Amino acid sequence: MSAEHDIEQIEQANASGRTPAVFVHGLWLLPSSWDRWAEVFAAAGYAPVLPGWPDDPGTVAEAHAHPEVFAGKTVGRVADHFAGLIGALSRKPVVIGHSFGGLLAQIIAGRGLSAATVAIDPAPFQGVLPLPISSLRASAPVLTNPANRHRAVPLTFEQFRFAFANAVDAAEAEQLYETFAVAAPGAPLFQAATANLNPWSETKVDSTGPQRGPLLIVSGEKDNTVPWAIAEASYKKQARNEHAVTEIVEMPGRGHSLTIDSGWREVCDTALSFVQRFA
Repeated sequence: MSAEHDIEQIEQANASGRTPAVFVHGLWLLPSSWDRWAEVFAAAGYAPVLPGWPDDPGTVAEAHAHPEVFAGKTVGRVADHFAGLIGALSRKPVVIGHSFGGLLAQIIAGRGLSAATVAIDPAPFQGVLPLPISSLRASAPVLTNPANRHRAVPLTFEQFRFAFANAVDAAEAEQLYETFAVAAPGAPLFQAATANLNPWSETKVDSTGPQRGPLLIVSGEKDNTVPWAIAEASYKKQARNEHAVTEIVEMPGRGHSLTIDSGWREVCDTALSFVQRFA
């Protein structure tokens, strides 16, 4: 995803006069994973912006051809990248993020850059303590080899099935894997795994500041990667904010693929109805 493409989207959003809706993807996905969401938000009167992480390829085919471009991206670098893009918008956006994108959305909200934020199955920030067995298994393809901190790491279908597509049937899981799955930087998973041992962790979130704005956390009931224990602990930390609404909702029967699988629309509508209350 070229920088020119990101700038073009921002210019279009500014020219529209509408409230921008910025979508932040997580690991093993690309901005195109939000395409259907963008159509729904545009129809609802928002100006969708789907920026990439730095150097994201434009397509899944390009990502498969050059997986090395994903290597080395850290949470701090990506958060600053998104903050810079949002700073070029003429109106404060709503921000919707999934997985590590949900963590990034909360970092952005903590910096006062979001009018309303939805964090879907968000990766844990510093101070979120639960570490369920299924989360460890989902991140094992990266964390079992320390050298992966500096690499781009793909998932096998079996690993994707456990981490993302455990709540859909085998045929849909295959289709999701072929359509959406790309390699991902290992660094963010190492940063999340060591966050509570590192006072300077880049996964730190300002959850209590007056600038944070309204926040919804969405949890998939059957998510192996970010189970309810992590989502609830994130919510409890965020709910200490005395200045803005903090809510959490659980989507029954849904796994980590809830933003891209056949039930995506229910999750999209849940996010949309929340942000419409505030922006």
